[in-house]
Amino acid sequence: MKEGEKLAKTVNKAELIKDVTEYAGFAKNSEGERALQAVLDAIAGALEEGKSVAIQGFGTFALVEKPESTGRNPQTGESITIPGHTIVKFKLSEKLKATVKNVKVAE
Repeated sequence: MKEGEKLAKTVNKAELIKDVTEYAGFAKNSEGERALQAVLDAIAGALEEGKSVAIQGFGTFALVEKPESTGRNPQTGESITIPGHTIVKFKLSEKLKATVKNVKVAE
């Protein structure tokens, strides 16, 4: 690993709540949990209404329509039609791109 590189690891919700509690200066994890859940609910609610969510310095959550496509059943090899559907895409901000530029992904 090169100097300045960091090894990426998955942070679960409990660890994220702990971090939010510390960063915000909350006295209890329950306050951090409420704050995190409020943010997640607000993002989900906006997406449910068909809106994009842009967080300056972080990134943008946007809905994208995936068209109908043809796939294969891996067991039979038969062609199947995969219906069109909506997905959420996340685009990093330039600031976040620069922040994670030297992070090495764990294998």
